[in-house]
Amino acid sequence: MDKNIKNLNINPCKMCMPMGAALAMKGIENSIMFLHGSQGCSTYIRRHMATHFNEPVDIASSSLTETGTVYGGKDNLYKGLENTINLYQPEIIATATTCLAETIGEDIDGLLREYKLNYNKSVNIIPVTTPGYGGSQYEGYYLTLRKVLETLSFKTVKEGHINIITAGMTPGDIRRLKEIVESFSLDYIIFPDISETLDGTIVKDYKKIPKGGTSISDIKRMSGAIATIEFAKLVKADISPGKYLEEEYAVPLYNIAVPIGLENTDVLVNLLSEISGKEIPEKLRKAKGRMLDGMIDAHKYNAEGKAAVFGEPELVYSVSTLCLENGIKPTIIATGSEAKQLRKLLNNDLLSLNQDGLILDDIDFEEIRKLAVEGGTNILIGNSDGHFITERDGIPLVRIGFPIHDHIGAQRKVFIGYEGSIRFLEDITNTLLDRKHDSYRERMYQQYYK
Repeated sequence: MDKNIKNLNINPCKMCMPMGAALAMKGIENSIMFLHGSQGCSTYIRRHMATHFNEPVDIASSSLTETGTVYGGKDNLYKGLENTINLYQPEIIATATTCLAETIGEDIDGLLREYKLNYNKSVNIIPVTTPGYGGSQYEGYYLTLRKVLETLSFKTVKEGHINIITAGMTPGDIRRLKEIVESFSLDYIIFPDISETLDGTIVKDYKKIPKGGTSISDIKRMSGAIATIEFAKLVKADISPGKYLEEEYAVPLYNIAVPIGLENTDVLVNLLSEISGKEIPEKLRKAKGRMLDGMIDAHKYNAEGKAAVFGEPELVYSVSTLCLENGIKPTIIATGSEAKQLRKLLNNDLLSLNQDGLILDDIDFEEIRKLAVEGGTNILIGNSDGHFITERDGIPLVRIGFPIHDHIGAQRKVFIGYEGSIRFLEDITNTLLDRKHDSYRERMYQQYYK
């Protein structure tokens, strides 16, 4: 037997499917997430989202106990839905299963069909199967969006708008994305839209469900779009919301990378220009020029960078390409989700630049740490869960992705577009410079006097 085989995850580099479902639903107007499972699951998700976004996050739960686990959770589920509807009065409830509900074999589709038949509620209740062991937050996010579309969309007349399906972006990113799209005078639907729901303003009266998000009426219009731009280079077709719109309603689909980095932003901007039939606005041309100028300023320092990039697959892909186009060597490119396509997409980039970074999916932080130390990695780029490597091995961390619960302001940071990309690149470059200068004397001492 191969002694290197490991049958467990130690400090996983991912979160569960219900987490992704909750993130998706926070971008839909007047909706609430309902978890069919134990109370601890909703507490775990609320805690992560509240510390990352610094906003109150409500997630309902059927609070399954021992009795519900043994005899079935139908009673808890129905009672929980009644309470949620009475208290929040939402238009949409996404009811996602957890590990416990899936393990005891709850037929969530059948239970909800029976509930709607007997209780005659006007609210849209959408079942989503999201066992924590069935994937990561990445799959949960896209699957939930697809289920929302499958439930609410229908064939409509063609209009002139476009759909934009977001991924792994901050509320600040979404606001910047809107500015870019509006500069082409395009009518658009952002799905989901967390720009207000997870980064709100101070209000006098507390709202149980914050304002903002993609409205039901807009979701119903998505089938009539002239195109869908989906930030998903790696998502499987069977959970892709954009693929569903293409197959069911013949809406042309453009799957592109999250626009972090020069090339990825160029792809978005050129695509918007092509769809709108308009020239690229001068404002964006100048922003690109400033980014190029900033890349020249930073390039002589970046060559010393040996980065471990980790997190959710779509962000990992975009951040890795940003590193590659700026001379930073990504020695480890890792995600805890299953994303075999990541290797295929990045191998060509690595080979063209004579790089030999490790591309790993379905991996945990123990392995990332081991490889980072062995490979002489001098910078980490990912979410806060990698900070323990900084604590143990002194490798600095530049934060991006979800969750970031040891710094504030994660919800307002902008990483996309030309301005966001150059600011992020400068964070990376300055971190490399700080590490170089902070440890210079010690390294020289160790090298020449020890």
